[in-house]
Amino acid sequence: MTNLTNRKVIWFKGGLFVALGLLASSLLLARTPELTSALLLGITVWAFCRAYYFAFYVIEGYVDPTFRFTGLVDFAHYAVFGKSPDRRD
Repeated sequence: MTNLTNRKVIWFKGGLFVALGLLASSLLLARTPELTSALLLGITVWAFCRAYYFAFYVIEGYVDPTFRFTGLVDFAHYAVFGKSPDRRD
């Protein structure tokens, strides 16, 4: 599979992620319209965003700048085994 390079398609894809997140969160809150549910959903989204930031920006920028992860599976492999799956040492 080739890399996505068309700027319009990239923006469209990002918009679809936002739309999907808004739809899912709206349906979840419509199902249980309580303040606690809204707060827990907000904390969940915030925590996973920070974890994603940590997995890519913090690890690559401050912990080990030699590694470039292509996805969360690569990061999990690095976190468990200490090296990227494609590195042969």
